[in-house]
Amino acid sequence: MGMAKMKVVSDVGDIDIRNAHLALALSEDSAIHDFAKTMIRDHNAVNTQALALLKKLGAQPQDNFLSQQLTRQSKELVAKMSGLRGADLDKFYANNELAYHKAVNDLVENAFIQNIENDEVKALLEAGLKIFKAHE
Repeated sequence: MGMAKMKVVSDVGDIDIRNAHLALALSEDSAIHDFAKTMIRDHNAVNTQALALLKKLGAQPQDNFLSQQLTRQSKELVAKMSGLRGADLDKFYANNELAYHKAVNDLVENAFIQNIENDEVKALLEAGLKIFKAHE
């Protein structure tokens, strides 16, 4: 159960990193650039910790319905973002990031953490949640 949740958290990070790279490439707004760089830094850090913990536990992240759904939605988002420029792109990216973080943070806080039995996995999710709440 915990390994499926770790896969979701890892996928969330990968998606946010991809979106941030796209925003860096397409936006000319310095605030968007600063935020996108923060997303890349923070999500890379959490993903690195998650992969190290999985290796330590001798576990593999388990693909699941939620991970697959997130990946599908991400492809749609990238297609939409790719067609936007200027203020439209910046507004879309900012609004999506806010909604995305609120939804993911709620899921991690209210569904994932309470059901994790492994203390190390729980601690990683709690630390990640603190970082991701700051992104809101």
